[in-house]
Amino acid sequence: MNSKIKQMGGFLSGIIMPIIGAFIAWGLITALFIPDGWLPNESFATLVDPMLIYLLPILIGYSGGKLIYKDKGGLVGAIATMGVIVSADIPMFLGAMIMGPVGGISIKKFDELLDGRVKSGFEMLINNYAVGIIGAILAVLGILIVGPVVTFLTELFGLIVSFLIDHNLLFLTSLIIEPAKVLFLNNAINHGVLTPLGSIDVQATGQSILFLLEANPGPGVGILLAFAFFGKGSAKSTAPGAIVIQFFGGIHEIYFPYILMKPKMIIAAIFGSMSGIIVFSLLGAGLIAPASPGSIFAIISMAPKGGLFPVLAGVFVSALVSFLIGSLILKSTREVDEIDQAVNKMNEIKGKESKVTSNLSEKKNKKIVFACDAGMGSSAMGSALLKKLAKDNDQSDLDISNRALKDLDNNVDLVITQKSFNEVAKKYAPKSQIYLVDNFLDKKQYENLLESLKK
Repeated sequence: MNSKIKQMGGFLSGIIMPIIGAFIAWGLITALFIPDGWLPNESFATLVDPMLIYLLPILIGYSGGKLIYKDKGGLVGAIATMGVIVSADIPMFLGAMIMGPVGGISIKKFDELLDGRVKSGFEMLINNYAVGIIGAILAVLGILIVGPVVTFLTELFGLIVSFLIDHNLLFLTSLIIEPAKVLFLNNAINHGVLTPLGSIDVQATGQSILFLLEANPGPGVGILLAFAFFGKGSAKSTAPGAIVIQFFGGIHEIYFPYILMKPKMIIAAIFGSMSGIIVFSLLGAGLIAPASPGSIFAIISMAPKGGLFPVLAGVFVSALVSFLIGSLILKSTREVDEIDQAVNKMNEIKGKESKVTSNLSEKKNKKIVFACDAGMGSSAMGSALLKKLAKDNDQSDLDISNRALKDLDNNVDLVITQKSFNEVAKKYAPKSQIYLVDNFLDKKQYENLLESLKK
């Protein structure tokens, strides 16, 4: 079940992450040029609604179809998405997240059905008409069926969120969001759920507090500060560097291993998040577009004109509360908080190192890939660290890169990923060696791996 949830979460975030730059572009145009923006401009502001209603959903549909069946699936997914767009007056992000993959699956199944049955010379004709006919059929179904259903669900979700906000209960979402984040479902929650709902909210109110629920860097930085002051061993020594990466770089995955190492710290994360949401709600805070990654710089850039103080106040309070609670937890605990001990305990590193290196020892130009949910955050940091260590160790034969889990294949010799993604990695790269880590920035572990490969 855990593996299935992570696969679904990775799929949802895999649809949104490749086009998050488009959301940011729309957010910047909105923040700058609407009547209440930083640089009001009536002509430029005409971009806002067309981008929200047409461009973003079509891109989502294309991305979802491409995820299933490359560019051909993306094309059918984009055509199918037009049906749900014209079926309602609200931004059809959720509808696009349905029709895009459905379009990709439909054209893929059609091609599989006709594989080897098309006479030579008719391939282009069949391919083009198949895309057109299937896309047209799905667009009509989008108008008749999917659009109305998604409209109902969107209104239902909106009522739930409105109820939580009106009754000052939105902070309860922290009970779900924070534990899910630590299980590396952060991208799925933020980009798969909160981004579509928040974008609809922006159309009505000009900003949305939903963009702050997962992206708030406060709880994470508070926990890392607690480890920096009251932690022990490697947890204490690595926490300051992790603070810079998490708070300024926006890579929240960096603090997840600290909580996994000491699960009680999830209490600090939950109450820190709750306190931040309460402040956001009381002060009317919100962002005009998703903050991705969840860096304080991204948070500031997406704050509406005149709305920066409420946002920063919530971030500060959430960091303070998580720091205070985290400090109490750490001070009441006597055992040494060694990250490398936690990694050894969870992943049995030595056994995995010997198994991996024995299978790779005779292969030249070894292809090593770091894989995480989105392929652009923690895996990129791990890849950069191993590249530097390999260069310093004169191991230029190693081909080291990073990518999303969904982009893995059997051409990879060694996949390095977090333990929680073990089953997902096996699914996409069943013939590759899997090397599990708990912290992508564990330098000692990579030094041991390189030394074993060198021998």
